[in-house]
Amino acid sequence: MAVASGAEHAAPDDAGSPEGPCEVTIVAHDIGPVGGMERVLCELILGLRRRGDHVTVIARTCELPDGSGVRFHRVRGPARPFMVAYPWFLVAGSLAVARRARGILQVTGGIVLNRADIVSVHYCHQVGPANPSRAGLLYRANIRLVRIAKRLSERAAFHRNRGAVFACVSEGVAEEVREHYPALAPDVIAIHNGVDLERFEPGRWGEQARAERERLHLGEREPVALFVGGEWERKGLRPAIEALPGAPGWTLAVAGDGDRSHFETLARSLGVGDRIRWLGVQREVAPLYAMADAFLLPTSYETFSLATFEAAASGLPLLVTPVNGVRELLEPGVNGFFIDRRPAGISEALRQLSDDPGRRLEMGRAARRSSLRFGWQNTVELHRGLYRRLDGARRGTRAP
Repeated sequence: MAVASGAEHAAPDDAGSPEGPCEVTIVAHDIGPVGGMERVLCELILGLRRRGDHVTVIARTCELPDGSGVRFHRVRGPARPFMVAYPWFLVAGSLAVARRARGILQVTGGIVLNRADIVSVHYCHQVGPANPSRAGLLYRANIRLVRIAKRLSERAAFHRNRGAVFACVSEGVAEEVREHYPALAPDVIAIHNGVDLERFEPGRWGEQARAERERLHLGEREPVALFVGGEWERKGLRPAIEALPGAPGWTLAVAGDGDRSHFETLARSLGVGDRIRWLGVQREVAPLYAMADAFLLPTSYETFSLATFEAAASGLPLLVTPVNGVRELLEPGVNGFFIDRRPAGISEALRQLSDDPGRRLEMGRAARRSSLRFGWQNTVELHRGLYRRLDGARRGTRAP
């Protein structure tokens, strides 16, 4: 991967669709292969470019493959702390948009002052919890302050953009926005995030998966539950660890960043410290799904849960709470189980999977089949249809 340059590279192979290319500017803090929202935007942009559309990106960072053909304008400034980085980007990003934007303007939440055509809603801050991922009074106080700031800025941005289309990443998020912003309801739609069905195809990463299991000193038949994500309190790492004593034989692999020392102490106190593998932040997560036997995420709130869809595409049975996005994917007893955050319930689900390996495999196959409805091609085409409709309205013509 390389950072996209400001100059346009060669056009992709299938440029120039018969309907004509779209022209869109996408504004975000960061775009790249690490992080849920960052990866979603990366996939959308690359999908647009493969179809020959013209894309301008205005962001703090933008990491895309060489030759992507994206016009990238960097907004220089700090990435943290939030209370400094957010207002900085709000001003600097707004100036960049005023100078550089072309075509349809799509912004990610309330991060600039400009009026947009599309506001992508990846998170409704009026609903999303403020669960800090690290212990400590000052850290928790800062998280609560940040939450207040995000709620206020979201309200201001949504009010400023009345008349824009609010494109939410799942039906659940769309319902939340309609509930908390009833005046916007007629302009709220859902365009699901997607998953790379080819990258996460079962069997593709077999060699890397075997090497990863050897590196982690895992036996060939030792069942592994994979947990992926940051913000570990919200994502439910605590109940996942607390479930291990009641699920003999299972090892928990944890990918992501958080207060590791705090959770290591918890694991040791429960006598399961040796049954956890700490993987850290991974740029390439596909081999991790390939080496696992189940996906475990007792999260309290999600907007789409990209990791769950990647796990399904990888052929893993799903043990996830019934949160936004997941409710549209998981079929209890078919491709996994809905769980809650009670350790005893999680233990029971893990025991069911280990007691019947054949059922575990069949659930994984069913999860793969369920994921096929959420490929990136559909997501990209829905965005393109929206761009054409808005462009047609601008021109006073009927969009193709």
